[in-house]
Amino acid sequence: MGNCLSCSTDFFKESKALPIDTNFTLPSSLPPWPQGGGFASGRINLGGLEVCQISTFMKVWATLEGGPEDLGATFFEPWPVPDGFFMLGCYAQPNNKPLWGWVLVGKDVENEPSKGALKMPVDYMLIWSSESIEIKKNGNGYIWLPIPPDGYNAVGLVVTNSPDKPPLDKVRCVRSDLADSCEQDTWIWGPDKVSNTSEINFYGLKPTTRGTKALGVSVGTFIVQVYEEAKTISLYCLKNKHLNVSCMPNLTQIEALVQVYSPWIFFHPDEKYMPASVSWFFSKGALLYKKDDQSNPVSIDPNGSNLPQGGSNDGAYWIDLPIDEEARDEVKKGELQSSVAYLHIKPMLGATFTDISTWIFYPFNGPATAKVQLIDIPLGKIGEHVGDWEHVTLRISNFTGELWRVYLSEHSGGTWVNASEIEFHNGNKIVAYASLNGHAFYPNPGLVLQGNSNLCIGIRNDTAKSNNVMDTCMSYEVISADYLGTVVEPPWLNYTREWGPKISYDIANELNLVENLLLGELKSVFRSIISAIPSEVLEEEGPTGPKMKNNWSGDEI
Repeated sequence: MGNCLSCSTDFFKESKALPIDTNFTLPSSLPPWPQGGGFASGRINLGGLEVCQISTFMKVWATLEGGPEDLGATFFEPWPVPDGFFMLGCYAQPNNKPLWGWVLVGKDVENEPSKGALKMPVDYMLIWSSESIEIKKNGNGYIWLPIPPDGYNAVGLVVTNSPDKPPLDKVRCVRSDLADSCEQDTWIWGPDKVSNTSEINFYGLKPTTRGTKALGVSVGTFIVQVYEEAKTISLYCLKNKHLNVSCMPNLTQIEALVQVYSPWIFFHPDEKYMPASVSWFFSKGALLYKKDDQSNPVSIDPNGSNLPQGGSNDGAYWIDLPIDEEARDEVKKGELQSSVAYLHIKPMLGATFTDISTWIFYPFNGPATAKVQLIDIPLGKIGEHVGDWEHVTLRISNFTGELWRVYLSEHSGGTWVNASEIEFHNGNKIVAYASLNGHAFYPNPGLVLQGNSNLCIGIRNDTAKSNNVMDTCMSYEVISADYLGTVVEPPWLNYTREWGPKISYDIANELNLVENLLLGELKSVFRSIISAIPSEVLEEEGPTGPKMKNNWSGDEI
């Protein structure tokens, strides 16, 4: 994956190796996937346009300054392109990461020249060149926008190392009914060091609308943002016209993917509040409360069959721990041996990728700890709540079955991490670290401070390796895969209310106890930082279940 050739033997002579000079590959070779349907067949038909994912490249131009970590960026063409397919645009990546990317190339399968899926541009417009900027670079680069014929759209830019216009047959534009709107994604490069505040910036592209029913397909190309009114750049992504899901994995293929990639989760050695299965939680005495009948809670069946189904989170019901204090303490601790990874399988980016969301349930979320420079301060009950759902999402290419990205949930937010940046265990199993008490997931062990890391003030998220580890492929359950039509969702998944009670207490009073230990400006800085922390971290309120989260039918961010 991510192989590249230079345009000539002496085109790139760099004084030192950069991360992008290394091609990232998964630690282990992929197995042959089980046969069936169009999954991992290498090609996907979007409705008259067949596309193929290319992750081998030829270098065209590079900068050696600016962008992330001030290491510059490199620009590529897909190479080689299979016979009958055409380039739709070039690829670009910051130099601070190993080469790990892809672009789509396309082929017209309708074979109607008058209204084919692809056509050559009628001209090019020079968007930008590097001639006028004083930075370290390998020669000069030129960015060209294909001018499409009527009824067609450009989905990528062309990069050259010559001021001459590219030939018209260099790239293809896409018929408008096969194009969808897109928006800028992560920052790739700009001349200013480690910031995107310069007059020109390069960004990745992603579909504007993303979700299980959305049609937009990422092309893997990039856009240039030029702060000049005369340089309006219009690019599109592709569209899976009929949302064909034949390239999605079947249950046998899902099982194979789980065995190859399933997360290996490390818990902090001091963790007291372990995960457990939902059925363990219910069978250990969890109770269902009704708003106007709070004195008569009812036990919950192990599979949640007596939980109210559907509706909205209207506060009419909630779940709580057993009444007996000894039983409450036991349930709070969870039982790692009983824990189950609950899998939601969903199509993303126009069904060109499969997201496997691995949901982990914890009966209890522990209290938070503040760090104020060199002092660690327990925050009492702040952060405690019954019921805690966290998840890790694997984004897998439906062209090849390769893992490309990993999403790690962190309280009410989260972070996407490229496969090239994640830790692996025992082959291609990804590693995630659950934070102490709060259970947010991070890609590396250590301390992540939720607040102001420069001032060293905020909420601690500590992660570390220990003997407490969960290999999620050992006990998992596919709880939802709508596109298959054969997966029966457990009743508890369609319980729409909260998995813990809302207990009101005076957060201001709790924070005052902390502020009394601080001096001078640290008091106001601490309060401003805490006020920006999501309420899920601070309040004692049970969360809703996985199906009530925005990412259930949408994208992660």
